[in-house]
Amino acid sequence: MVLKNRFWLLVIGCCLLVSCKNEPHNYDESQVFRYNEHANITTLDPAFAKDLRTIWVTNQLFNSLVQLDEKLEVQPDIAHSWTISEDGKIYTFYLKNNVKFHKHILFGKDSTRNVVAKDFEYSFNRLLDPKVASPGKWVLEFVAHFEATNDTTFVVELKQPFPPFLSLMSMKYCSVVPKEVVDFYGTDFRSNPIGTGPFQFKLWVENTKLVFRKNNMYFEKDTNGNQLPYLEAVAITFLPDKQSEFLQFIQGNIDFMSSIDASYKDDLLTTDGKLKANHTNKIDMLTSPYLNTEYLGVYLDATEQEVHSLKIRQAVNYGFDRKKMILYLRNGIGTPAVNGFIPKGLPSFNNMEGYTYQPKKAKELVQAYIAETGNTSPSITISTNSQYLDLCEYIQREVQKTGLQVNIDVMPPSTLRQTKVNGQLSIFRGSWVADYPDAENYLFIFHSKNFSPHGPNYTHYSNKKFDDLYETAIKTTNDLKRRVLYQKMDSLVMASAAVIPLYYDEVVRFTQKNVSGLGINPINHLDLKRVKKSK
Repeated sequence: MVLKNRFWLLVIGCCLLVSCKNEPHNYDESQVFRYNEHANITTLDPAFAKDLRTIWVTNQLFNSLVQLDEKLEVQPDIAHSWTISEDGKIYTFYLKNNVKFHKHILFGKDSTRNVVAKDFEYSFNRLLDPKVASPGKWVLEFVAHFEATNDTTFVVELKQPFPPFLSLMSMKYCSVVPKEVVDFYGTDFRSNPIGTGPFQFKLWVENTKLVFRKNNMYFEKDTNGNQLPYLEAVAITFLPDKQSEFLQFIQGNIDFMSSIDASYKDDLLTTDGKLKANHTNKIDMLTSPYLNTEYLGVYLDATEQEVHSLKIRQAVNYGFDRKKMILYLRNGIGTPAVNGFIPKGLPSFNNMEGYTYQPKKAKELVQAYIAETGNTSPSITISTNSQYLDLCEYIQREVQKTGLQVNIDVMPPSTLRQTKVNGQLSIFRGSWVADYPDAENYLFIFHSKNFSPHGPNYTHYSNKKFDDLYETAIKTTNDLKRRVLYQKMDSLVMASAAVIPLYYDEVVRFTQKNVSGLGINPINHLDLKRVKKSK
């Protein structure tokens, strides 16, 4: 078997080398979309698309049953339509019959084949396979059964009604992959991806460059009937330094840059978040509410005794001015998080004010804690990475005015993630970006069954009333009733002060003037199939 695999690898390798060598370089370089990914990409397998950088690249290569538009409404993708049973438990998807996988020698004579419902059956089973160990297994948590009833019909039965299910199916985890190619490459499918997307894999020199080429067989067309995508290629570099990325963008060597960074924000933006006048003739700026809550999380089982006190946690929440923080440290990009954990941009956003800046109240809470415990020098430690050090130092300066000593521990992002998961940090800086546009995505991380390290409840918040409301909400198909339940849960979490929300983020995108059609959306997904570049 090993010899057989080696033989076929040699055959395919030779074919690829010959085809690459002989392929004419006949596309216009001006039709290559270039961007930099400062954080390294480790896989091109959609089953492992757990972070934004991986979601961005797999979104160019793969398709799912459904997709989200810029308003986060569910639209057809490989499925042209679907039906939902009256009890909200059975979803029947009807597939398009003209969707083809990218060309590969394993598909035989024609080097490609149509996607059929059995491919989704295989792809979903792969997500659940413990040998694959996909971090996306959870998306099928509410699924009882799925099957292909014929080539173009795929049926999914849920254990119970779950209203966000359709938007959940748009996630890259749920992309369709071909069994014969995955079986052949095994774990090396990560660097040999074959999908159905608008672009197909061409070259990957890890930590250096990643290139996709236009998929000429792509099934989607624009409203005028023109073939998508418009671009000929996508080229991604991996400069790890944000300042270097900024310089490359200013020099016109990359077409797109996302978000702002302390190293260049004052070069690009005015203090109120507008593009500076000297850049307006060369650069376009797009902004949108971002379904991302930046926060400090409190590990309620921490050994640091101070964080066990509701008074201390509330004092931190009241002890700094979020509006000033956004204005001076983020040039006005973002909304002060004074309303709860659910971010602005979702219908369940709570308009009632929560923790506003009240320094007198914060000081009184710290003094009450000292009187209760006899601890005359209370202190807390906030763990962060260097990217958010300026925010944490601002919080440190302000909160220390209450009489509470604040220490800051700076660590690499990977260390911060791991120690947070393992419950080794008493207060940690975190962010929660929506996987799908429903507030349930923000509230399930406080459900007691999701305690880390086996789930995303990094605070170890536990409240029976919250759990009961959550279990009711996820079975409630009426949107208005479900939103009321979501807001009640959000209020319970805020009353406990298990988190200290900092701000609701904004998506900020900068492009060169010759780029059009990029668009923007509240979950910051990158969709390049409608992007055009003028010369």
